[in-house]
Amino acid sequence: MVQFIRHYLLALQFFSRVPVTGRLAAWVGFSPAMLRASAAHFPGVGWLVGAAVAGLSAVLWWCLPASPVTPLVVAALGTAWSVVMTGAFHEDGLADVADGLGGSLQRERALEIMKDSRVGAFGAIAVMLALLCKVALLALLGSVSAGLMVAGVFTAHVVSRTWPLLTIRLLPHVGDTAQSKSKPLADQISLAALAVALVWCLSALALVVYAQAATLLIAHAPSGVAASAGVWLIAVACSLLAWGWMHRWFARRLQGFTGDCLGATQQVCEIAFYLGLAVTSGPLMRAFSGATP
Repeated sequence: MVQFIRHYLLALQFFSRVPVTGRLAAWVGFSPAMLRASAAHFPGVGWLVGAAVAGLSAVLWWCLPASPVTPLVVAALGTAWSVVMTGAFHEDGLADVADGLGGSLQRERALEIMKDSRVGAFGAIAVMLALLCKVALLALLGSVSAGLMVAGVFTAHVVSRTWPLLTIRLLPHVGDTAQSKSKPLADQISLAALAVALVWCLSALALVVYAQAATLLIAHAPSGVAASAGVWLIAVACSLLAWGWMHRWFARRLQGFTGDCLGATQQVCEIAFYLGLAVTSGPLMRAFSGATP
C-alpha cells in the first residue's frame, strides 16, 4: 500500500500541477523504475483532475443564474480549470504532434519538429480546435442535463488517460530517447500495471453508471437503467475508436510513439468520449422525461 501511494503521488507530480513538494516529495522519492510504475496511475490522476473539474462545474451550476448561456459558461470555466490543473501538459503534446506530423511527411523531419519547443500554425490550430470542441460538447451536454455534464467530464478524464497506456504497450518509443523525459514511461508496461489502470477506469465507470441508475430508479424510470449503461459504454467505445485511429496514425507515420503522442492521444480520446456521450444521450433523456412524478 505504501508503494501504491508513492507511485500515485509520483504520477500526480509528473502528470499534473498538483503540488507534491517539500517533505512529501522527499518521502515519495524518484527513480526511473518508480516513474515507470507510476504510469499505471495515469487514470488515477484523471480521477483527481476529473473530480476537481466536475466539482467546480457543479458549484458553478448552483451559483450561476439560470440562463441559456449557463452551460457554455460552466463548460468554458471547467475546461480552463482542467488546463490549470495539468499545466496544459497534454495540450502541449497535441500541439507538438500536430506541428510534426502536419509539417512534414518525412519521419525524421517530423520527429525533429516535434522536439522544437516553438508552436507552429498546425499546433496552434489543433489546440484551439480541441479546446473549442471540448467547450462546445460540454455545453451541449449541459444543455441536456447538468448532471450529465458533471458526470461526463469526470469520466472522460479517467477513460481518456487509460488508452495511452495501450500505446506504450503496443508501440516502441522513438525519437531522442537519451533526452526524453518520457523515456522511463516508454519501456514496456507490464500487464500488472495495465490491470491497475483498468481498475481505475472501470471503477469510475461503475460509479457514474450506479449513480445514474439510482437517480433513474428514484425518478420511477427503471426502463432507463439499461439505457444509462448503454450510453456510457458507447461513449467508451467512441473513445477507444479514437485511440485506434491515433495508434494507427503513429504506427504508420512514426513507427512508434513519443511522449507528445501520449498527450495528443489523451486529448483526442477525451473529445471522442464527449462526442459519444452527446450523440447517445437521447434515449436516456427520454427515459427521464417519461418518468412518473
